[in-house]
Amino acid sequence: MKLSENLKIKQYRFKMRLNNLFVFSILFLGGIFFSKQQTFGSNNIWKVGVACKNITPVASVWMGGYANRVSPSEGKIHDLWAKALMIEDARGHRAILITMDLLGIPKNFSDELRNKIKQKYGLDRSQIVLSCSHTHSGPVVSRALEYIYPMNSDDWKKVDQYTERLEKMLFQLVGESMENMKYARIYTKNGVARFQVNRRNNKENQLTSTTNLCGPNDYAVPVIKVEGLDKSLIAVIFGYACHPTTLSINRFSGDYPGFAQIELEKLYPGTVAMFFQGAGADQNPLPRRTIPLAIQYGKQLAAAVESVLSDKMDNQESILTNKYNEIDLPLDNPLSMQQLQEISKENDYQARWAKGMIAEYEKKGSFIKTYPYPIQYWKIGSQSLFVMGGEVLVSYSIQLKELYGQEIFLMAYANDIVSYIPSSAVIEEGGYEGDISQRVYGLPAKWDKQIEPLIISGLKKLAYE
Repeated sequence: MKLSENLKIKQYRFKMRLNNLFVFSILFLGGIFFSKQQTFGSNNIWKVGVACKNITPVASVWMGGYANRVSPSEGKIHDLWAKALMIEDARGHRAILITMDLLGIPKNFSDELRNKIKQKYGLDRSQIVLSCSHTHSGPVVSRALEYIYPMNSDDWKKVDQYTERLEKMLFQLVGESMENMKYARIYTKNGVARFQVNRRNNKENQLTSTTNLCGPNDYAVPVIKVEGLDKSLIAVIFGYACHPTTLSINRFSGDYPGFAQIELEKLYPGTVAMFFQGAGADQNPLPRRTIPLAIQYGKQLAAAVESVLSDKMDNQESILTNKYNEIDLPLDNPLSMQQLQEISKENDYQARWAKGMIAEYEKKGSFIKTYPYPIQYWKIGSQSLFVMGGEVLVSYSIQLKELYGQEIFLMAYANDIVSYIPSSAVIEEGGYEGDISQRVYGLPAKWDKQIEPLIISGLKKLAYE
């Protein structure tokens, strides 16, 4: 009897141990599963990779942006950088943003680089943004704005050597950013900074501390925060709509965007700060022309970004949308041969342009009548980012915000520097942005007034598709 009872007790204890082990196993495995679901299955988890390269020319080379320069570079204030951000959503869809401390890149350079990226990495043009800060203190790239520079064949040879080196470095950034992929969250929000001044409606030499400034303006500072799952700040991408023309000396620098990036990387050690230019073609930082002012504007912009980063931002769902198109923008009627020959007699960049146009006509027998203009649309979660080529005037930003709300982001100077992209009103008014500036970029005529509705319509189509 005692033997039988002892056996039953032992069997009961054994069953209890098995039950406890089973319950523990279920809880343990469930915890792992739940934890992995939180980490990898959450709808706001992205994969991101960042990479950077110093793109400062190693030798003296002609600098881009100003027609009144008469000699190449003479050293640097600080280094120029290209930085890449690769992002991948929960579905495995990828895209890459590359920002550069450069004036701009022309179509031929952009097309060749994007084709190589597609061939090796499978990213099409909708998934690639090549963004330039538009600093006027960087090197000439390829043949962008070639008529404004009084350069000889040796000068152009140095530019070609740098351009070849630059393309290789930018291509390498894509692979390096892919190798650095890690899990992250993405947040977005707009801040504000107010040092841009509308240069068409305010005379620089007449401004005082009490001048009432005239617009239009867009003071927004779009900010994208990329944060690791451990709350570390991986990258901060930010923009502003204002010409980086604080400086005009022959020393390389990123101007105020460069100083802003330096300041943010000091404030957040280990973070990669990336700048993109907005619709600031008719906006200047005023006053200007000194290094302390460039540093000041950089710190002002960095402070605006810091304010946004310190506040509550919108956590974006891990869904990425990318769209791209090129629309044929019409040009106005070109000048006559007699008018071109008259202009060619002068001794300035317009004379070089006129000679170039005459040579082009004699070779081809006609001028181009349209230009394939690049437009792009990214949606990062619910955050809309409109991307445009060329030097875009602020009126486009204002129109798009009236259509889609004040929280959208707009990036200009991307994929192809093209030329100035004025509104219909500015084309009608004329002046530098509406007329003469197209000569800087080698176009045979100013734009037709229809480009504005065509561009807005094209962007609306991308956003709605």
